[in-house]
Amino acid sequence: MYISYEKLLEKFESILLGRGVDSVIAHAAAENFAQTSLDGVYSHGVNRFPRVISYIDKGVVNGKAAPECIASFGSFERWDGHMGLGNANAKLAMDRACELAHSHGIGIVAIGNTNHWMRGGAYGWQAADNGCVGICWTNTMPNTPAWGGVEPKIGNNPFIISIPQSEGKHIVIDCAMSQFAFGKIEMARMKGEKLPVPGGFDSDGNPTTDPAEIEKTGRALTIGYWKGSGLSIALDLVAAVLSGGNTVTDIGRKYTEEVGLSQVMIAVDPNHMQGAALTDEIIERVVSDIKTATPTHEGGKILYPGELELATRAENREKGIPVLEEVWEKIESL
Repeated sequence: MYISYEKLLEKFESILLGRGVDSVIAHAAAENFAQTSLDGVYSHGVNRFPRVISYIDKGVVNGKAAPECIASFGSFERWDGHMGLGNANAKLAMDRACELAHSHGIGIVAIGNTNHWMRGGAYGWQAADNGCVGICWTNTMPNTPAWGGVEPKIGNNPFIISIPQSEGKHIVIDCAMSQFAFGKIEMARMKGEKLPVPGGFDSDGNPTTDPAEIEKTGRALTIGYWKGSGLSIALDLVAAVLSGGNTVTDIGRKYTEEVGLSQVMIAVDPNHMQGAALTDEIIERVVSDIKTATPTHEGGKILYPGELELATRAENREKGIPVLEEVWEKIESL
């Protein structure tokens, strides 16, 4: 079935308001869920929405909380998310980082005591829409084994970089430290599909493309094997040090759900050094060269990071956002 962006946004916002969420926070969160779905990242948009509502209903997420700046020095600020809606908190934090960047050239906002930000790439697009280079990441609950280990001890800690183009065709890379984000693994399992490449280990310790097996064992595979494992640990530590919040280890010991996270938002305004035209020219030169490469198979396309999302966004605007019937039934029941 297909649902328009406007209807999805209205439905999300109505349900959040019905839970007593402040109108500004409800709109920010609903917009994030709807925009994420519009861009084709259904695992972190429409499919994830019912779970977030269940967290509000259980009191795990405080839908009425607003984030607060608790310390600042120059263009660096530390915020407390007060266990509020993670995507609304993250949006505010990146907005503030961009404000600081416009004033100082660079802005850093580290936020602790917050919750799952849903699709990390949303904040890369947000920074780029504000004319800034965006760099941001989050830690998670322990959900991935460190390289050489069996038990989940590190997070898949998504990392995002974005570079703005004046026409909105931004370069945005959004990657978890696991080969596949767990939302993507869940989506593949729901659709009865295999992963295109091994994303974790099965019960016998062998690499597998079966998403159900990876969910069963909890043994996701890190990108670059030991390199992804090392990056995950480093990102976790920097997020906790800058925010004064929880590490992945702390989250695993304190909570049974993925809450109480630490995140970092960095924005850099290149317009303090050069005009947008030069940034566009640099990007165009690189992208044009990449696209001259021979595709690995006939009819194949070489896409820059973010290009697929732009195409999906346009298609879903025209046709509506595809939503699994079982997911829509869950949302309607809320």
